[in-house]
Amino acid sequence: MGQKVNPHILRLGTLYNWNSRWFSEKNYKRTLLEDYKIRSFLMENLKHAGVAKVDIERSINSIKIIAYVSRPGIVIGRSGTGLDDLKKLLILKTNTPPKMDIRIEPVKEPNLDAYLVARNIADSLNRRLPYKRILGQTSSRVMDAGANGVRILLSGRIAGAEIGRREKIQLGTVPLSTIRAKIDFASFPALTKKGYIGIKVWINKGERK
Repeated sequence: MGQKVNPHILRLGTLYNWNSRWFSEKNYKRTLLEDYKIRSFLMENLKHAGVAKVDIERSINSIKIIAYVSRPGIVIGRSGTGLDDLKKLLILKTNTPPKMDIRIEPVKEPNLDAYLVARNIADSLNRRLPYKRILGQTSSRVMDAGANGVRILLSGRIAGAEIGRREKIQLGTVPLSTIRAKIDFASFPALTKKGYIGIKVWINKGERK
């Protein structure tokens, strides 16, 4: 059995920071569950805007939520009305405190974000496009965006096959053991008519300088 480590977790504290930043002694369980509900709600409701990740920062009586999206104009709306509606709906659905600050940060290059790339692959598989064309075109777009390397792995009943298998493509270098290398990783399932197909994406953004 292989001993696999999430590249993001391996680089916490050196290249990346935690997605939830707070400290709690007595209400850890309740706060953790609240974070999960907030993140799940935003990832589902903002998927049309290309949401990549959600960071949560907490202080004593307030909470700050930072959502990274590829199309921020869809979320903000005209004169910020979309953001106000999102805040009201979030408070209603997740029972978060009213003293909440929601910030929308743009994703400069969606083709260099592993989660957005994996989600686009899942959408293409759901549309029954040939998987070899999907892998080839996606990896080429990632490299053209400025990546040093990309690796994409599909596993499951690919193209409706009776027996599950794995298909992989890699362009450039993806040094998973080099801590100073900025490796972005994401996994996302694609629900097809024949079952789930697992998608994993590694993107090498270069080394820390």
